[in-house]
Amino acid sequence: MNLLYNIFISFLIFGMKVFSLFNDKTKKGVDGRKQSLDKVKSAFSRADKVIWMHAASLGEYEQGLPVLEKLKDQFQDHKILITFFSPSGYENVIKKKNIADVICYLPFDKKHIVKEFISQFDVKLFFTVKYDYWYNLLAELKERKAKVYVISALFYERQSFFTSYGKWFVKQLKKNIDWFFHQTQFSLALAKSVGLVKSSVTGDTRFDRVKQLRNLNNHVEHITDFIDGHKAVVFGSSWQAEEKIAEMVSRKNNTVKIIIAPHDLKRVEHLKNIFSDALLYSEIKDYQSVNLNSQILIIDSIGLLSKLYSYADVAVVGGGFHDAGLHNILEAATFGVPVIFGNHYKKNPEADDLISKNGGKSFADEYTAAEFVLFLVNGENEEELAEMSENAANFVDEKPDSTEMILQKILS
Repeated sequence: MNLLYNIFISFLIFGMKVFSLFNDKTKKGVDGRKQSLDKVKSAFSRADKVIWMHAASLGEYEQGLPVLEKLKDQFQDHKILITFFSPSGYENVIKKKNIADVICYLPFDKKHIVKEFISQFDVKLFFTVKYDYWYNLLAELKERKAKVYVISALFYERQSFFTSYGKWFVKQLKKNIDWFFHQTQFSLALAKSVGLVKSSVTGDTRFDRVKQLRNLNNHVEHITDFIDGHKAVVFGSSWQAEEKIAEMVSRKNNTVKIIIAPHDLKRVEHLKNIFSDALLYSEIKDYQSVNLNSQILIIDSIGLLSKLYSYADVAVVGGGFHDAGLHNILEAATFGVPVIFGNHYKKNPEADDLISKNGGKSFADEYTAAEFVLFLVNGENEEELAEMSENAANFVDEKPDSTEMILQKILS
């Protein structure tokens, strides 16, 4: 099975290199990996003690950050490494002020590549977030006696571990991972059913992260002027379905303010075609020369979404109307904002929890979702809006301090 895995990795690398000729995002990942070794060589010595967090993408990075920050406080003589698999995570984080000494792409999981990369420093503690497992990497980490953890682990029935051919994968996890910190009891039960008993439930560290967001400076210039006392709906990480909801809401209620932050800035031109009278956020920096009476504002900048939710009366979060995956609903809920989304969210147990607390609702189609948004922003339904808002905030507040539970176990 080792041989088959290594053959798979070779095909994966080859496929990514070929696909990078036609896809800019993949090209960024392939080209970025060529720099990873040089980055750690220039920043670390072989004697440097390093804490290493790996995140597949931006969502996992946000999930892991509270734990990483606490570890940095605890081990101030250690350096910090963050790696990403996805360009979307790397591109977003590399532009921001960060606690890491090095941020780079995770090297391809070939034995000799991994070995050379890890040999540049002394990794003391490694954790991956949620479920991004690379078996040659894990084996090399244990060979070098690093402590290895999975935080906010989320096992689900379709994973390879629970198939007839999954025994090899489970064996690697048993051998190379010191502890799994699970999000849910169901995930824990699945792990234990295949013998991964070094596990406990500590919850989802994203709740810790979004609680932190409330205490940050969430001011976004000109947004208060744009809203101007009206109800506001923020469409976060929108795809086509959510943009259709925005279109229907704007047609039926011309007083509600609509802010659209697309999941990809490439959609901005498409949005301008749909909403011909919309403002671009980049245009209102000199707001004295722009008519802020427009109903719709398109966010053509990155890094603002979590702050924008603090201005919302209702949030519509993207990804749930198709299989791309529901984006982060907790960033809105933490500000006491009812959250609306599609019903494709199997890997997001927090969505069911939020619905059960009546702090959010999911819908099978855009039309019923739009009607419910219109119901909430109708001035006659203030009581229902206030109830859902309070429920959303309480849903986040009542969650335990997952980061503290994880730290206690790691330091014990």
